Amino acid sequence: MKLDASKFGLASAATVAVLWIICSLLVLLIPDMAMNASGYMTHADFSSMQWRMGFGGVLAGLALWSVIAGLSGWLLASIYNRLL
Repeated sequence: MKLDASKFGLASAATVAVLWIICSLLVLLIPDMAMNASGYMTHADFSSMQWRMGFGGVLAGLALWSVIAGLSGWLLASIYNRLL
């Protein structure tokens, strides 16, 4: 079964956009827990760091990560289709 690379890319971008918004809300609502979770997920100690999250940064991150996810999803589907 072939994948529609454009639709797969769009679905990837939309998924990452939703996850970015959820993550940003968690940082806003429970910053200490979000910082600890980030440290656990990256095997790092972020205890001496703090969040810098403005509305412009949230929007820029949302746009950049969504574009990267969309292009990655398109590339993944394209490679998958060639391997069939």
